[in-house]
Amino acid sequence: MVKGPGLYSDIGKRARDLLFKDYQNDHKFTITTYTSTGVEITSTGVRKGEIYLADVSTKVKNKNITTDVKVDTNSNLRTIITVDEPAPGLKTIFSFNFPDQKSGKVELQYQHEYAGISTSIGLTANPVVNFSGVVGNNLVAVGTDLSFDTTSGNFTKYNAGLNITHADLIASLTLNDKGDNLTASYYHIVNPLTNSAVGAELSHSFSGNENILTFGTQHALDPLTLLKARVNNYGRASALIQHDWTPRTRFSLVGEVDTGAIEKSAKVGLAVALKP
Repeated sequence: MVKGPGLYSDIGKRARDLLFKDYQNDHKFTITTYTSTGVEITSTGVRKGEIYLADVSTKVKNKNITTDVKVDTNSNLRTIITVDEPAPGLKTIFSFNFPDQKSGKVELQYQHEYAGISTSIGLTANPVVNFSGVVGNNLVAVGTDLSFDTTSGNFTKYNAGLNITHADLIASLTLNDKGDNLTASYYHIVNPLTNSAVGAELSHSFSGNENILTFGTQHALDPLTLLKARVNNYGRASALIQHDWTPRTRFSLVGEVDTGAIEKSAKVGLAVALKP
C-alpha cells in the first residue's frame, strides 16, 4: 500500500489509541488456534457485569482474499470478505449479518500518494451511502466523512477533519455530529526507544456547552511490558498494564477510579489473549 494521507478514520487515530484503546472494564478471555490448513479460530468470552457473552470466529486467507466469519451467543452470524489490492491501492470489503437481511454492505477503499477514499453502499433497495475522502500527504491531510440516506433523502452524517504530522508530533482537529462537536487532539512521541508518548484530547459540545479534556501517557518498562495512564477533567483516572508472557500471550489489567466519588469501588478490567 502506498504511503500517503491515509483514510479519514486515521485522522486523530494515534491520540485516540493512546487515550482510549484497551481501557475496558470487562473481564475478557480470548484464545486463538490454527488448524493444519492455516484456518485461524478465535474464541472469546466476555463478562459485562452479570452478563456473559461469547463468540467464535474463523478466518481463512487464500492469496489476497480473507474471509472472516463470526457467530455469537445471540445467534448472530457476521461475515466479512476482504479482497486486498485487486488493483494497486485498492481494497474491497463485503460484509453482512444474519438474520439482519438489511445489513449487507460493500465498501471500496483506495489509497493514493496524495489521497485516500472510502465509500460504501448498503445492499438494499433504499441504501445508506457513505463516503469519506482525504487529500494531502503524510504531513498534512484534510478530509470529510458523509452519510446519505436514500430513503429520506437527507444527510445523516457530515464530519470534517484536519491532521498535521511533524516529526514526533501529530495534531488533529475534527468537527463531528453535524457540526455540534469540535474535537482537538495531539500525540507526541517522547522517546521511541521506550515507546514513551503523551497525548491529550479536548472535545466541546455546542448544544450541551460541555467540555471534556483527557490527558494520557504511555511508557514501556521493557520490550514485554507497557504502562498506560489517563485522567479527564471530571476526575476519572485510569491505569493499564499490558504484559506479553510470550510473543503469543498477552495479559492486560485495567483499573479506574472516580476521584470525585472516592467512596465508590474502583472498576477493574482483565483481559487475557492466548495464541498457543
